[in-house]
Amino acid sequence: MAHPSYLAFAVPLFLFFMGLEYWYSKRKGKNFFQFAESVANINVGIAERLMDVFTMIPFFYFFQYIHTNYAMFDLKANAFTWVALFLLTDLVWYWYHRLAHEINILWAAHIVHHQSEDFNYTASARITVFQAAIRCGFWAVLPLIGFPAPMISVLLLIHGLYPFFIHTQTIGKLGWAEYIFVTPSHHRVHHSSNPQYLDKNYGDVLILWDKIFGTFVEEKEQPVYGLTKPLNSHSFLWQHFHYPLELYVAFKRAKGFKAKWTVLFGSPEGIDPRIRTHLEKFFLKKRQFFQPTKAHRQYIGIQTTISLVLLFVVIYFYGSLSSLQTSFISVFILISLINTGAILEQRSWIFYLEYARLSVCLLWVCCYYPNLLLGISAATILVIFLYYFRPMEKRYKKILYQEIHS
Repeated sequence: MAHPSYLAFAVPLFLFFMGLEYWYSKRKGKNFFQFAESVANINVGIAERLMDVFTMIPFFYFFQYIHTNYAMFDLKANAFTWVALFLLTDLVWYWYHRLAHEINILWAAHIVHHQSEDFNYTASARITVFQAAIRCGFWAVLPLIGFPAPMISVLLLIHGLYPFFIHTQTIGKLGWAEYIFVTPSHHRVHHSSNPQYLDKNYGDVLILWDKIFGTFVEEKEQPVYGLTKPLNSHSFLWQHFHYPLELYVAFKRAKGFKAKWTVLFGSPEGIDPRIRTHLEKFFLKKRQFFQPTKAHRQYIGIQTTISLVLLFVVIYFYGSLSSLQTSFISVFILISLINTGAILEQRSWIFYLEYARLSVCLLWVCCYYPNLLLGISAATILVIFLYYFRPMEKRYKKILYQEIHS
């Protein structure tokens, strides 16, 4: 199976709709976008799309292996099986999604999607590769029933487009569609932290499952978005790993097998919220508070744009890039995502990541243009950079922030 390079065009397509939504909200005088939230959302999406490059083909062969060796039926593509596959895919999504809210070890992967306190198209990008892998495990029931891998792959691509468009506040209620489909109104409820809205409206395309299984709630008052205990962080690493760390601490504290089992497979409501406060003091203690300059936002914007362009390149040229090239670009992107979050958080170690990115670039040049003089030049640049590290770091931070203390 060749990697479908046309998927790269999903990047500019989704960015177009994000821009359109931003323009519309500003025209209507609505504050649906915060800069830091939007950047953090997009960064999570970049990482997930990047990891998809490496996981899409293995997932396809995983489905194919199950179908070839364990399928209960051998279903052929026709109008009936396509409709059946759509309904079953949506039903499996409902139960995956519901369990991802009800079971801690699944919530650890899904929580990232609910961290944003904005609700707009950028929030739809907040999907981790861990969540994608878990969903793949749930959807493995489809080839087991007898649906062939190509059918499943095509349906999942189409099915995955719809949820993007329900992450918006710019669309009100949609009349008769509210009774059948998941609409923006239904999904606003799902993303809110209002007590009456918690753990409701799990559907992906059809709202029928929520009505059948008793988890449907209509939007009646203004939702408040984000987690019940706000994350208050735009750190790429903290967003991904704070809850697994909370589970780790809770697991260590638990006495006996039953208590430890409950930590992993019990409800998120059972995890002591004070654990996160303790972890924040340890992991997020070296935070500075300076006023960002105009260059701060510009630099983050440029850095995010470069990451998006490189993501497009990796997806579109995946078939022609060598493994080493793909790896170098991927590492550069991931360092950039971590760096962007660290800049937003004003972490003291941001300049170390700039050095890491420079090292990756120079190493890439040396690998593809092996030359003794070039290697010596690259090493010299790194040594000079390291020698003047502190004054350069101070200048770098002065550009990004208005006040810098030694």
